[in-house]
Amino acid sequence: MQTAKVLSIAGSDSGGGAGIQADIKTGQELGVYTTTAITALTAQNTLGVEDVYPVPPSFLAQQLHAVLADIGTDVIKTGMLVSGEHIRVVCEVIDKYKVKQVVVDPVMASTSGSGLLNDSGMQQLTQTLLPRTTIFTPNIPEALLIINGETPKTIADLKEIAVQLHQLGPSVVVLKGGHFEGDAIDVYYDGAIFELLSHERINSNDTHGTGCTFASAIAAELAKGKTALEAVKLGKAFITEAIRHGLKIGSGKGPTNHAAYNQHR
Repeated sequence: MQTAKVLSIAGSDSGGGAGIQADIKTGQELGVYTTTAITALTAQNTLGVEDVYPVPPSFLAQQLHAVLADIGTDVIKTGMLVSGEHIRVVCEVIDKYKVKQVVVDPVMASTSGSGLLNDSGMQQLTQTLLPRTTIFTPNIPEALLIINGETPKTIADLKEIAVQLHQLGPSVVVLKGGHFEGDAIDVYYDGAIFELLSHERINSNDTHGTGCTFASAIAAELAKGKTALEAVKLGKAFITEAIRHGLKIGSGKGPTNHAAYNQHR
């Protein structure tokens, strides 16, 4: 039986809760082999990001070519991409190696407010990466930055934002509702149908790495052959349990528990 593979292109989180570390843990829990290409090193913990050291785009390219020329991948999942030059490198390898499935989590700022994607990166994200994207997973603040929109107040507003994001090129948009009032409602839109994926909000301070983990779970399920909607629903189940059983680590926002899905379902 062929091993399902995901290539994670993201930053390294020294605190272990997000980024490359979260992607590897998620893949391991879901039975997927995860390879990596690191875009930046971060000095961070549960209190926030203290510093970021970007990897030169040329070395990012070396990592990507080394992995794809030998091991290959079923899915590319992107997290922190730093700059337009880094995104250009990613788009080049998607085309060169004909990677058919790409999950993009637009990591633009950390929870503590540190900027993690510069202005040229924003432009390249919307103009070159999103048209190559299979599933795009922004949260509401990220979505509003991209479309220069206003804070949604209704489900209809959320759907309209999803439509605007879909027009930028991704096959599927999953607008995450963690910042919306009430239940945690994610809006799935593929250009034809909407699905509202709702779960009662879990009040937890241990939510570091939720976006990375959710996108990685989706990528893992795509790599295993699931449809986009199936992968998103399973990703939602995975991150829900990870938040419900979050780890009380550090003095700030603790990480989600990547082992919880298999331990508690």
